Amino acid sequence: MGFLDFVKEAGSQLFNTDAEAARKIKEMLEIRTSGIRNIDVAFDDGVATVCGDCVNEATRDSAILMVGNVKGVEKVVADDLAVDPPAEKAPAEPPPAAVEYYTIVKGDTLGAIAKKFYGKASQYVRIFEANKDIIADPDKIYPGQKIRIPKD
Repeated sequence: MGFLDFVKEAGSQLFNTDAEAARKIKEMLEIRTSGIRNIDVAFDDGVATVCGDCVNEATRDSAILMVGNVKGVEKVVADDLAVDPPAEKAPAEPPPAAVEYYTIVKGDTLGAIAKKFYGKASQYVRIFEANKDIIADPDKIYPGQKIRIPKD
């Protein structure tokens, strides 16, 4: 996930002008993530370029989704959002869980999405838990928003 397209008019409103976009996106990442150091964000005409050092691939993917699900962001370029190499003596990190990415459409609910992918609407909690970093309330999702669908 180095370069990803998003729906520019979807997501939560974070900034009002392009001039404040980079600062507001950087502040959001600093507040909502703990696994990224040296965060830098540039913004130009709907394209957010994010740089920094992530503790793992999951943190990197989460940051990209958070930025992409901000209203006004059409593309996220994260070529310089690097994952730190693991320390030599640290235990190996478990492989990332298999996920599929899904773009929410008008009329979707997490229950309907869960029924489509898992056969049971009650499995919406599974989707919500996998996307807590970008969905604050399971009843408030936006058409165009990209979310993870756990496949394990």
